[in-house]
Amino acid sequence: FRESAEAALCHTGALCGEDAVYDAAFRRAGVVRVEAIDDLFNCAEALAMQPNPKSPNLTIITNAGGPGIMATDFLIAKGGKLSHLSSKTIQALKSILPSYCSILNPIDILEEATLDRFQKVTEICFKDPNSDGFLIIYTPQGAAGPVETARMIVELSGKTTKPILTSLMGEDNCWKARRILRKNGILAFTTPEQAVSTFMYMYSYTRNLELLYETPEELSVEFSVPTFLKEVLRKAAEEGRRVLSLPESLSLLESYKIPTIKTLVAKTPKEASAAASELGYPVVLKILSPQITHKSKVEGIVLNVWSPEHVQASFKELVERVRKYKPRAKIQGVAVQPMIQKKMCEIFVGSKKDPHFGSVIAFGMGGTAVELLEDVSVGFPPLNQVLARRLMEQAAVYKFLRSSGCSVNANLEEILVRFSQLVIDFPEIKEIDINPIIVSESDAVAVDARISLETKRKLQKKQHHKYLVVAPYPTKYVTRWKLKNGISVALRPIKPEDETLLFELFQSFSEQTMRFRFFQVIKDMSHETLTRYCNIDYDREIAIIAEEKEDKKRIIGASRLILEPGRKRGEFAVVVGDQWQGFGLGSKLVDNIIEIGRDMGLKTISGDVLSRNLKMIHLCTKKGFKMEPVDEDTKKAILKLS
Repeated sequence: FRESAEAALCHTGALCGEDAVYDAAFRRAGVVRVEAIDDLFNCAEALAMQPNPKSPNLTIITNAGGPGIMATDFLIAKGGKLSHLSSKTIQALKSILPSYCSILNPIDILEEATLDRFQKVTEICFKDPNSDGFLIIYTPQGAAGPVETARMIVELSGKTTKPILTSLMGEDNCWKARRILRKNGILAFTTPEQAVSTFMYMYSYTRNLELLYETPEELSVEFSVPTFLKEVLRKAAEEGRRVLSLPESLSLLESYKIPTIKTLVAKTPKEASAAASELGYPVVLKILSPQITHKSKVEGIVLNVWSPEHVQASFKELVERVRKYKPRAKIQGVAVQPMIQKKMCEIFVGSKKDPHFGSVIAFGMGGTAVELLEDVSVGFPPLNQVLARRLMEQAAVYKFLRSSGCSVNANLEEILVRFSQLVIDFPEIKEIDINPIIVSESDAVAVDARISLETKRKLQKKQHHKYLVVAPYPTKYVTRWKLKNGISVALRPIKPEDETLLFELFQSFSEQTMRFRFFQVIKDMSHETLTRYCNIDYDREIAIIAEEKEDKKRIIGASRLILEPGRKRGEFAVVVGDQWQGFGLGSKLVDNIIEIGRDMGLKTISGDVLSRNLKMIHLCTKKGFKMEPVDEDTKKAILKLS
């Protein structure tokens, strides 16, 4: 069947199921996915009542050892951690608890615990600097009653700014106590597992937001598409080929500076022997056939070939063996590659087009058992350094790479960023498998790849970048321009990596410039605020920065255009650093915004201007804007584009 034939082309399609893609979409948007309806309501209650934890470090206080141990096991299984109590906290606990009590986390204050013991231990733990959340487990035993314990927790809750969760294990005895806690904004559950699960969802939400706001390192990835590559794909389509050959696939990767192994093609045993001698022994032989995409399934690979005689014999055996599996396959020869002797592991990188979310990227454990292992994480292009690292962290193989002490993680991040750009640049590509990428202590190199192409009919239906759920970096808005003093500047859309440079521009503003741009004096620009300025959705917002590199790299001006719902109107703003005013940059940035607004199909752009900002009012009037009063301090500049 056509469907099964298409599914067999690449591993990526089998690995990136619909559920995994939805998970990736939620993570990219900062959304936490829960497993049950109860979790949904518990999380809603938690977000409304308690602050989110800064880390997964939880301190557990219990008057029963069993529930404390079960809560700990559940916490670890969910990816959480027990807080390492400070020495000061431990000493304080030792001074009030019997010697036979467990001082370590979880803190078991024993079944005979009085209300006074509960209170003192809780108060000490609330002061612990290493704890980012607290779970208090109460079982109806001993001298401390449930209602009194609940009131004590409420009384102490004002002494910490960290989340407090409670588990009061009992129905008839504890329902009143849980009602008291909830009434006072403290989360109350019947089982420790419910509390731990909610705590971890709260932390996941914190973590997702941190990822959205994390500033990536800048990687040197070029955005220009080599023109000859388009010709390679066009030729393959004209020949009716759905899959590129191994040499073609590796050449495409190499053009994006993704490390690939040197590969020579041999059509005869003698050519294979000559290729092996050129590459150096030992070598690997791989069958080349447009009808064979998974070579290992037809025993189409020979490893560790050590001599010219061995090469020629292996060539013949390889061809004969493959013909038994695939008698109708057209064999074009073999690929000869150096045998990599020292390897730590094999990883897999791939891409496919999801029917709902467009192109997705997969990363995980590679090799012949890739589909059996199912160690795969999924993300969306475009990737930057942070997103690439997060994609890697979600796969189990990443833990092995970190624990092994190899130094290739940064290389893999760059490979993923470059691979992401390749996916963006070629809508002609339906799926890509790079499997395996062989990882050694110091480098990573792709030794096999298969690329399947879209049919012409499907490709003609796709609009520019509509196969991507996240808008890519808009390179078409990158230009160069000269100030009146002759200094060359780059005008380009802002990137998340620009946060530090934007902060330096902000620091250079005089009080007047700041008032003219923000309508107030802002003493400090937080990381979160800067991130919102730098990490934008290019489909709904564009910020153009002027970058100057004469003595050092810096941003000297910026403009911004935010589209309103309906995509008919947009709001703009422009600012130029004080020492760069008067050189025509403000005028150029306004021109850019007008051009971009037209390119986006807007009918009107407008921006608020302080009435005393006479230079901006004059500039806008000169550009054809109509100035309308908003109030005595503010005017609105309005320009009709169509």
